[in-house]
Amino acid sequence: MSSLLLPAARAAEDAERARLAQRLVAIEADPARNGFAAYERLQAQQALAALASARGKQRADALQIAQWRVETAELAASTEAARREIDRLDRERSELLVEASRQEAARARQEAERLRIQAQIQAEEAARLRQAAEQEALARQEAEIVLDDVAGDQAAKLRAARQREAELARREAELLKGAPADED
Repeated sequence: MSSLLLPAARAAEDAERARLAQRLVAIEADPARNGFAAYERLQAQQALAALASARGKQRADALQIAQWRVETAELAASTEAARREIDRLDRERSELLVEASRQEAARARQEAERLRIQAQIQAEEAARLRQAAEQEALARQEAEIVLDDVAGDQAAKLRAARQREAELARREAELLKGAPADED
C-alpha cells in the first residue's frame, strides 16, 4: 500500500512542479512583468530545479520552498510593474497639471488682453467725448463772443443812432430857433 501512495504522491508533486513552472513561464511571457524581479525569478527557477532533484522527505520541503519562491517572483514582478505604472501615471498627471497650468495661463493672458483692449476702447471713447465737450465749450465761447460782438455792435449802433437823433434834435431845435428869427 505504501508503494501505491508513493507513485501517486510523486505524480501530484510533479503536477504541482509543472504548475509552478507554468506560473514562472507566465511571468516570462507577460510583457508587463517580464522585465522585473529577475533575481526572484532566478531563485524560483533554482527552487524548481532543487525540487526536481530532491528525494524522499526533502521533496515536501523543496515543494514548499518552490511555491514560496514562485509566489515571491510573481509578487515582486507584479509589484514592480505596478510601481512602474504608478510612476508613469504620476508623470502623466504632472504633465497634465503642467498643461492645465499652461492653458490657464493662456486663458489669463487672453482675458488680460481682452480687458486691456476694452480699457483702451473706453479710454479712447472718453478722450473722444472729452474732445467733443471741449469743442462744444469752445464753440459756445465763440458764440458768446459773437453775441457779445453783435450786442456791442448793436449797442454802438444804438448809441450812434441816439447820438444822431440827439444831433438831429439839436439841429432841429437850432433850426426852429433860427427860423422864426429870420421871418421877423
